[in-house]
Amino acid sequence: MPGSRLRLIAGLLATLAAAAPALADDSLIYGKTDPAAKAGGKITVGSLIEPPSLDPFLQGADARIRVSGLMYQGLFFEDQAGIPRPLLAASVTVAPDAKTYTFKLREGVKFHTGQAMSSADVKYSYDWMRDSKNGSPGAGDLSSVTSIDAPDATTVVFNLSRPNAALPMTLTNKYGAVVPNGYFAAADAGTKFNEVSVGTGPYKLKVFRPNSVLVLERNKDYWQKGLPYIDEVTFATMPNSAAVVVALQNRRIDLALFSRPQDAEQLKTAPGVEVKRWPSLNQKTIDLDVKYAQLKDVRVRQAIALAVDKEAVLKASIAGYGTVIGTMVIGMQDSWGVPIAQLANQKVDIAKAKALLAEAGLADGFDIDLTTIIGYDWMDAGAVTIAEQLKQIGIRVNIKKIDLGVWIRNFRAREMGFTFNDWGTTPDPSLLFYRHFRAAPQGADFRNWNNAKASELLDRGQEETDPVKRKAIYTEFQKLLAEDPVSIMMFSADLITGQRDRLKNYDQHATGWYFGLIKAWLAN
Repeated sequence: MPGSRLRLIAGLLATLAAAAPALADDSLIYGKTDPAAKAGGKITVGSLIEPPSLDPFLQGADARIRVSGLMYQGLFFEDQAGIPRPLLAASVTVAPDAKTYTFKLREGVKFHTGQAMSSADVKYSYDWMRDSKNGSPGAGDLSSVTSIDAPDATTVVFNLSRPNAALPMTLTNKYGAVVPNGYFAAADAGTKFNEVSVGTGPYKLKVFRPNSVLVLERNKDYWQKGLPYIDEVTFATMPNSAAVVVALQNRRIDLALFSRPQDAEQLKTAPGVEVKRWPSLNQKTIDLDVKYAQLKDVRVRQAIALAVDKEAVLKASIAGYGTVIGTMVIGMQDSWGVPIAQLANQKVDIAKAKALLAEAGLADGFDIDLTTIIGYDWMDAGAVTIAEQLKQIGIRVNIKKIDLGVWIRNFRAREMGFTFNDWGTTPDPSLLFYRHFRAAPQGADFRNWNNAKASELLDRGQEETDPVKRKAIYTEFQKLLAEDPVSIMMFSADLITGQRDRLKNYDQHATGWYFGLIKAWLAN
């Protein structure tokens, strides 16, 4: 996937720059179609984590995005090759100066409420998302958009203050979606997402009971005729990986995505169960809040980076089912990454780490809390390993385990402290970096970095439409991030799924999200 991606992106941008419309191709949406597929049946997906809420505009948890993409859609879809494909848009044309995007919308699209989708709904949804007062973590991704017009019922025009090469990918599925015009006028609109879905996606919300179950049912009015094939999908929250393994063997669940790949080992010889390994756009990181305690000093952040043995953490956490990374997820390394040997603070150097702490006046070390998230099993072993590694330079780690909802609140409040993180990205460097590291108000700057040079590079990277020049900009940014490690990107874990053999044509998307269920089907 990664080796050819830059060329594919270049081809797409060349098409857009030529002012020729990029047309939708339904065969490229949601993966390959199986000619043997048949409709009907119900499945259960086992999961250790559940979304704190189903709000696609405000809830930032990856656990939400995994499932909300089945109910909610944007103008584009990110395919397995990392290419943005028109989804609710039927075509897009870009002006020669790359500051005006004109979208023609698909006709015949209905919301789960039964009303037809129009350009007014699209304009309303993206205007609401990009308004920073509404608090969407994705607002900064649309900071280049100055206005959105809806000149007729099937046309939407995005007007930009500057070119934004990442705009098509921004309009995919991570944050926001197209919902009915005026939806947020109701005072309880946010909580209503947990009761009734109002998207255009192939599945509708049937039941959401926190700490128990999430059930989606087939949208009979879905605009891609014949899809989805499976009538009902239940996501069952399970206590631990052992329970997931037993449930797969006992046919109580049909599919599971393992957070610790080694947990699937015992399933390799289980009758009727297939274990598959997939490429990943995920990363496991340690985040360092620049306003938190001793982490305010860049020398302390560098010392921690120099003491962390990523390979050892990888082995302890997921038994080696992944790849150590520098500053880029493995699925984008060939296209956008910098070789680790060219990045600072990647090789373990205990003596240098101790010297940096001494320079910072911390030669005797210090105590610090390290946060992990309940349900992310890999963090338990990882935290113990990190604690042992930091002990070598005098840092005494106290491991704190918190609920995902609490962690998300801290994240959005920019009170992250010293914490593990686990996140996937849509495959564009601007979508990976901008929201996280651009200073406010354009970015969310969750780690309080407020680095002027980083912000300038991220602005330029977003504006540049030449893929080669973009790569040079993001190379410079990654070297800066390695020099001042506000986030230590440790490794990308392979995605490991276990599934019953009656589930056919399921492809796990590299983001870790469940798009593959849309073209999957049941043999009996």
